[in-house]
Amino acid sequence: MALSQGTIDLEDAIDVREIKNVKLANQLLKIKRKKKQEKDMQIQQANMQAQADANVQAQQAAAQLEVQKQQALVGAQVQLEQAKSNFESQRLSEEAKLKKDLMAYEFQINMALKSKEAEVHKTKESYKENRKDDRTKIQASQQSQLIEQRQRNTGPKNFESSGNDILSGDFDLGSFEPR
Repeated sequence: MALSQGTIDLEDAIDVREIKNVKLANQLLKIKRKKKQEKDMQIQQANMQAQADANVQAQQAAAQLEVQKQQALVGAQVQLEQAKSNFESQRLSEEAKLKKDLMAYEFQINMALKSKEAEVHKTKESYKENRKDDRTKIQASQQSQLIEQRQRNTGPKNFESSGNDILSGDFDLGSFEPR
């Protein structure tokens, strides 16, 4: 019966049957049962320890895998941020270069504009001076004619235009029309 319940091993059952003394056989049966229980307990504890060790190893492996996963994520994020930073740096560099080129072009245009303005001012001043010189020559000529008139005691002189400043004839003014 103890054998069928698994409280003793087959070898122990054979040993107990060979003992003719019942009292001694019962004591041996108790001892063998106790040893079997201790042995089963040790095996169970060893199994539990092995299971606990396996669980610890599995947890460590999972933790290590998670750490590697996090490191990979962080590495990917760092690379992404570096790529963004490099892109932004290149964009700013290109923008600065374009602004520099634009400023140089604007400077050239402003210099050309100032040059043209100075040229127009110079031409205007030259024209004013030429007109002033012409007026002075006309005035000097008229003064000398007036002096001559006084010295010769002649009649008054007409200084108005004698019609030479009127345009007549066929002039092609098409080049002056708006385009």
